[in-house]
Amino acid sequence: MDTYVHLVPWIVIIPLVGFLFNGLFGLFSESFQTRKTLIGSIATLAVFIPFLIAAYLFILMQGDSESVSVSLFTWIEVGDFSTDIGYRLDQLSLLMVLVVTGVGALIHFYSIGYMADDEGFWKFFSFLNLFIFTMLNLVLADNMLLLFLGWEGVGLCSYLLIGFWYTDMAKSDAAKKAFLYNRVGDFAFLIALFMIFQVIGSLRFEDILNGTNLFTGEQVFIIGLLILIGATGKSAQIPLFVWLPDAMAGPTPVSALIHAATMVTSGIYVISRLSPLFMLSAELMLFVAVIGAFTAVIAATIALTKYDIKAVLAYSTVSQLGFMFLALGTGAYVAAMFHLVTHAFFKACLFLGSGSVIHAMHHVENKLHNEGKKVHFDPQDMRFMGGLKNYLPHTYKTFMIATIAIAGIPPLAGFFSKDEILVMTFNAGMGAYGEVYIGLWALALVTAFMTAFYMFRLTLGTFHGTFRLPGKIKEAKDAEKYLHESPFTMTSVLWVLAGLSIVGGFIGIPNFVVSTFTGTADVNLISNWLDHVTLNADLIIGKEVEWLLLFGSVVIALLGVFTAFRMYDYNQLEASDAGISEKLGAIYQVWSDKYKLDEIYEGGIVHPTIRFSDRVLAVFDIRFIDGFVNAVASIVRFIGGVMRYFQTGLVQTYAYGIVLGVIVIVAMLLFR
Repeated sequence: MDTYVHLVPWIVIIPLVGFLFNGLFGLFSESFQTRKTLIGSIATLAVFIPFLIAAYLFILMQGDSESVSVSLFTWIEVGDFSTDIGYRLDQLSLLMVLVVTGVGALIHFYSIGYMADDEGFWKFFSFLNLFIFTMLNLVLADNMLLLFLGWEGVGLCSYLLIGFWYTDMAKSDAAKKAFLYNRVGDFAFLIALFMIFQVIGSLRFEDILNGTNLFTGEQVFIIGLLILIGATGKSAQIPLFVWLPDAMAGPTPVSALIHAATMVTSGIYVISRLSPLFMLSAELMLFVAVIGAFTAVIAATIALTKYDIKAVLAYSTVSQLGFMFLALGTGAYVAAMFHLVTHAFFKACLFLGSGSVIHAMHHVENKLHNEGKKVHFDPQDMRFMGGLKNYLPHTYKTFMIATIAIAGIPPLAGFFSKDEILVMTFNAGMGAYGEVYIGLWALALVTAFMTAFYMFRLTLGTFHGTFRLPGKIKEAKDAEKYLHESPFTMTSVLWVLAGLSIVGGFIGIPNFVVSTFTGTADVNLISNWLDHVTLNADLIIGKEVEWLLLFGSVVIALLGVFTAFRMYDYNQLEASDAGISEKLGAIYQVWSDKYKLDEIYEGGIVHPTIRFSDRVLAVFDIRFIDGFVNAVASIVRFIGGVMRYFQTGLVQTYAYGIVLGVIVIVAMLLFR
């Protein structure tokens, strides 16, 4: 590996070159802005080439290979502190690079068709390349300060991309909301960096992981909690997850990039990277697990009530990230990373599939308007869809495959990764805080049922039944002739991701499944790959219990699918939802209102802060700060006004002054 370590920086540099090339040429050349095929090709290659480099390094690396680092130059040197722009390649960072660049390249290629008619085409692809560049800095950094640079970079890029259509105030507000909520977590993360440096005297991962014995139990808990707060911002966990659903305001490829491959995976990666530190505190681990489990179930309940196709997927992402945090809190770091990988496949497929649907619905709306039919509808609202499988066959088939995968139906990818999380959560119930972990396992089972239910509600409500425009039967018939499948640049990507959603889970086949029939087996490839770089909890339960848990998770998922088919397969979306609402009563309204979390934050934090600023800080600023500055200016002006009387411009006056000064000095010398 040392022979090829010089390739590592190019993984980061090439997307930066793509950003600069498209950005600068697009900024200064209007003719370049019109060459969309060239722009899209350059941007896609700027991500695909790093993927090829990473794949080559993956072939060379073994599961037990030692990490390698390469330093480009000294970045900061102050006193005894020094840090480099340096990159660390090991099994964990390489896995993340493959996900980021692989899924990222597919999203770039998809965007060529999706954004073809957008005036800011060149700017969009520049921002996408910049996003990939900052994310690669985050996952490849060999020190926490460079990681923090990438951490802040993905926050900036999310702001640029979520608010890409910034002339729409709702989209602009969503971008600001994402940026501000992430700043809360970033501040906590920054404090954690200072505390780590205070103990270790370095921010290099090598030094931190080798010096975990230097931390006291209290320091481990506080530092871990601060990092967790940072992770709840980036990876959308309670209490900071409310920004992520609003991030749907950006173009759909941005949603796929943020939700599947880049920004929201940052928190899982950082905690996995620091697993030896987190494992030192059972209380900290429990805290992570509780945050994850409650995030998963809260987001799933909200998803049950939404009609916006992207909003359902957004809350689904929050819920699945909750599963990953639950895995982290049980010490199942391999399971968390495994679910991160499979989730990247099927969630990217789902988001890009929703983009294909929205693309078709926009086309219908435009065509009807061109005919003079003033039909207005939300192209993202499932209540305006139905029956689309007849018109978008490729989108439907790939969307259904991804839905089966996320529902946890074997043998697709989501089944293997989600089952491993459930097994490891139950396994944690055999150790410290066992009763709590068993309760979290039960919550995870309930969430698994709801996941299968709301995802098939989404798929059936969108693609099954008949096409509908509520209250507009004739217009619906007119609109059907304009429904058509998306272009090849979009559907080809959907099929690649659907294929990965089918086979991706086989990299993590549980060893007990094979060993039950063959006696011994070591077939869990991702576990073998990551065991060298993550510290994982020991498996206590036996094979019989694992089989029962596996069987139970399948039954729960199938029950969710069966319930959804009974309720939604015959185009009864709103009627079925009304039935659920009637049975659940007030609790359904709480879910529909998103637990009023936004209102709570507005009423409890935002408005009091604004009032305090207006009534206290503004007054202090005007009367004290401005008053002090104005007073200094007045004093200087007064002294200047006095002194101007002595500046007459007459030589005699200055001579009198000199004589007077000499007399004063002589008197002082004589009389001391």
